[in-house]
Amino acid sequence: MNFRTETRRPPLSSLLLVGVSLVLAACGPAGDSGEAATGRSGGESYPALPGGTELGADLAASPDPFPDDPTLWPSIREERIRTLLGPAMARAGVDAWVVLARENANDPIAGHIGAENAGGLAAFLFFADGDGNLSSLALSPETESTALAEVSPLDEVRAVPRGTNLYEALADELRARDPRVIAVNSSRRNIADGLSWTQRENLEEALGPELTGRLISSEDVVVEWLAVKLPREVEIMARAAALTERLELEAYATIVPGETTDADVARFLKMRMAELGVTDGWAPSQNPNVNSGPDRGHSHSTEKVIEPGDVIQTDFGIKVHDIWVTDIQRFAYVLRPGETEAPPEMQERWEAAREGSRASFEAMRPGVTGWDVDKAQRDVLEARGSIPIIWGTGHPVGYWAHDLGPGLSGAARGRTEPATARELQPGHTFAFDGFFGWTREDGTTKTISVEEMAVVTEDGAEWLIPPQEEWVLVGGR
Repeated sequence: MNFRTETRRPPLSSLLLVGVSLVLAACGPAGDSGEAATGRSGGESYPALPGGTELGADLAASPDPFPDDPTLWPSIREERIRTLLGPAMARAGVDAWVVLARENANDPIAGHIGAENAGGLAAFLFFADGDGNLSSLALSPETESTALAEVSPLDEVRAVPRGTNLYEALADELRARDPRVIAVNSSRRNIADGLSWTQRENLEEALGPELTGRLISSEDVVVEWLAVKLPREVEIMARAAALTERLELEAYATIVPGETTDADVARFLKMRMAELGVTDGWAPSQNPNVNSGPDRGHSHSTEKVIEPGDVIQTDFGIKVHDIWVTDIQRFAYVLRPGETEAPPEMQERWEAAREGSRASFEAMRPGVTGWDVDKAQRDVLEARGSIPIIWGTGHPVGYWAHDLGPGLSGAARGRTEPATARELQPGHTFAFDGFFGWTREDGTTKTISVEEMAVVTEDGAEWLIPPQEEWVLVGGR
């Protein structure tokens, strides 16, 4: 069944819930309890997540759907360090991880290890054995160590007396512990590349040739650690995804074909974000990307007028609690005069995109690679007659719209790359598209890329919110 929006434009101040009930069910049913029909069970660690429709409506109607909680991130961060970091280091084959923190030009990982308030140079050290048992230590200037000790998620904060060379103190600690493999933040991935050239020089000088020879990039540690999300984090992301979807549906309800522009829809979403106290999931100038014309890739919304017969893409993400982000795309078809549903060829395209999405979802399970998930969709695209799709099926999402972890791509090129060869693990969260593309009459292309979010579980995957099942229909009477 398709669901139609109304062809009227009320004042923006009254658009909170106008017309939304007419489009909600296009994105899947909720059970009697309001919980999502989430597909395969994820075991005890990942219980059924709240539904996207009823929950989204409640969140959108709230004046503060994600109220500030200063204890939330510190408690989750501490749990992440305590339960996930040691195993991540063991999987990466790393015995010690060294992070240097400082004010004004801090390491990008600082907020994840409790180093965000560094003033003078400080060292955050993590040690793990082969079983993933973790111990941690911060070496901090004595003028700052007292405050750090009161809030640090690490096991110990040790004051470094004024005038002490911190690099030498760090080297002494490493010599005493004698780790075989020492990871430092030098990498081609920016989140694991916080060690400056000068810091690296000073560190190697203090370590000497033998310990310097044990240094490797922390990239594998950082990816292995940050890619896995705790159940508490997945719950937050599911709530945020429900709100993201709801706002997209509200925005579609404001469209008057022949009058409303793509940028009008984007401005409505920006207004709702401001009202609800959430921020952009990625670059503000390109969020949301509303596009009723030919393919534009990642871009800003333009003043193109939305016309009957258009297919509208809305690629939209929000950030909540200043930590977690979403990435959801909902697609709409604009009815022509006399139409009550999408024409057969458009419906076939939608069904092909939906089939590709479901094939990708069914392929997600621990132990498969990102390439495997992408290949599952590529097989559908070929069978259904899509034009070649240049974009990968999906990507990790969580702390950033394009987060760390396995890339769901590579099959179109017929080869794996380091990111696509990584195996999926329970707790990995992804945004992934259901694709189908065609060539328009003017020679340009249009691609359906309906985007969902899912979490990998012990035995498969689970939708964060119910996926979009049918076109959202705009216009018509």
